[in-house]
Amino acid sequence: MKIYITEVAPRDGLQNIKEIIETDKKVEFVNLLSETGVDEIEVTSFVHPKWVPQLADAEEVFQKIKRKEGVIYSAIVPNERGFERAIKVKIDKISVLTAASDTFNRKNINTDIEGSFEILKPVVRNAKEMGLLVRGYISTSFWCPYEGKIPGERVLSLALRLLDLGVDEISFGDTIGRASPKDVVELLELILREVPLDKVVLHFHATYGMGIANVITAYKDFGVYRFDSSAGGLGGCPYAPGASGNIATEDVVFALREMGAEIKVDEVKVVEAVVKVGLPINSSIGKVLLPKLSTL
Repeated sequence: MKIYITEVAPRDGLQNIKEIIETDKKVEFVNLLSETGVDEIEVTSFVHPKWVPQLADAEEVFQKIKRKEGVIYSAIVPNERGFERAIKVKIDKISVLTAASDTFNRKNINTDIEGSFEILKPVVRNAKEMGLLVRGYISTSFWCPYEGKIPGERVLSLALRLLDLGVDEISFGDTIGRASPKDVVELLELILREVPLDKVVLHFHATYGMGIANVITAYKDFGVYRFDSSAGGLGGCPYAPGASGNIATEDVVFALREMGAEIKVDEVKVVEAVVKVGLPINSSIGKVLLPKLSTL
């Protein structure tokens, strides 16, 4: 099965950077990533600028990027107002949000789990009526910075509710990077009894150094082939204390290719994209490649 990579650096990677990055630099970043072989790019979030100032230029970025045929360009759409903004720029796919923790939901979107569903239901309905692809994010699918270990049964229940609403896929997030391969095995054994494999996406962080081990476990033991990752290992979560960057796209690509997976992403181009726009490299493969890139 071919690996499907959703590149989240332009959104999840940049949202935690305090210094506002110029719109044209964000556009250049997306355009460079479009040439790396990734299947999808999460370009931005149509969240209120007050909450994430870094992404206040969501419409402008979407309007300026050069779309490459075969690449899906998606974004977070947290509510109906965000949806109205997103459809004006001809978005390919939207992502709605919930978390498996009431406390995290309150910190992230100012409501509990039930409240998050009341917000996302009309967004999903409207998107499906327009023929758009829809992703559902379940943050804190493994551990929560406030509530600790999350019961797998709760995560499964939320996943089934999202599928009933009509989402096309679900991204299960290890928001604080606390999950280990043991946690991955436990959750996937439960989830995959009722959720089709082609609807499962995994979103790991590198906080505890377990991200790549978790990817390998999910791929080798369960055949999971859809992963979120961030060029250069950029990112984190402003509502999850202590959460460091996402797993790096270049590290995921290298690891899975070494496992024999079919993957078309060029990790050199991924690292080059980060370097060319002046962003930091926080990945193992990136640090290996950096000296070589400087001599090209």
